[in-house]
Amino acid sequence: MSAFAWRGPLLGLLLAIGAGFLCAWLQTPLPWMIGPLFAVSGARLAGAPVEAVPGARYLGQWIIGSALGLYFTPAVVRQVAALAPWMILAGVYALGIGAVCGLALARLAGVDRRTAFFASVPGGATEMSLLADRFGARTDLVAVAQSLRIVLVVSLIPFLYAWIGVHGADPYVQGAREFSWPGLATLMALTALGGAVLHRFRLPNGWVIGALCVSLPLTAQEFNFSTVPSWLSNAGQLLIGCALASRFQRDFLSRAPRFLLAVTVTVLLAMTLASLFALFLAWAMPAHPGTTVLAMAPGGIAEMAITAKVLQLGVPVVTAFHVTRMVLLVSTTGVVYQLASKWRAQRASRRNDDEDPR
Repeated sequence: MSAFAWRGPLLGLLLAIGAGFLCAWLQTPLPWMIGPLFAVSGARLAGAPVEAVPGARYLGQWIIGSALGLYFTPAVVRQVAALAPWMILAGVYALGIGAVCGLALARLAGVDRRTAFFASVPGGATEMSLLADRFGARTDLVAVAQSLRIVLVVSLIPFLYAWIGVHGADPYVQGAREFSWPGLATLMALTALGGAVLHRFRLPNGWVIGALCVSLPLTAQEFNFSTVPSWLSNAGQLLIGCALASRFQRDFLSRAPRFLLAVTVTVLLAMTLASLFALFLAWAMPAHPGTTVLAMAPGGIAEMAITAKVLQLGVPVVTAFHVTRMVLLVSTTGVVYQLASKWRAQRASRRNDDEDPR
């Protein structure tokens, strides 16, 4: 890239770093993700020539995925494995939330049900946009809705938790206890390989899951190379915050105000429905309510895992729930939509036959 082409990413990076330091000084929740998110997105909406560093999302996911795997000690792996039925049930419930909120979005925003459905299912923004394109939905509206969903969840939950004082109530200890430069270099090289392989095969959230698929089994087998230092984890949060902010353009707020307002309402509805089920999970599993709410929150894997990590709320449980949900939604949403469409067509055909005077 030329020096001119690097101006936008450099300005965005400097703004993000400044916002991160300011929010850390102000002691806001998740300062290194929320600070860059608000600062960079606000600057872009105002028309400033700021951009995210190329590949910021992938870099951030790689760092965070590497750090998350360090929580899966042998004892934690056994604990999380026992929760597998609840994870699958949570994934099915999340798909139901998407269907309910899709009907609400179609009615509130005046868009077709196809677009509203893919805009409301809490899967990955890229994956839902691809499915929307496959089934003839409005991919631009789906991408906008999915991006706004993640930003709203990331913005609201940490501040809500800070307000009610949920912090450190469900802490987990990493397998690696000591920092080592050679160990960190080895860990990051191995997780980079895992992330690159999954990304190469276009798997959803390839960098975070690929890194997790390497660091998790290493920790489970008690190969503890090094801790991931806080400054590196903060850098990962900053990069993800910038990547989220880069989805906002200057015309974002004026593009479809009714649709954006409807998305906001349905995201709040999704958060409410998810929280109600999370409280049931907290009683049934049992687990801390703060952990189960994060595990059910309709946000992204990396964003919710970061929130759990910073707030010390069941990091491996939250991570496992979100990975399971993502896999289930990406693999079944298209099939469920096809079956639902076929059922509606058959129902309409029977209704027409019943109304035929002949």
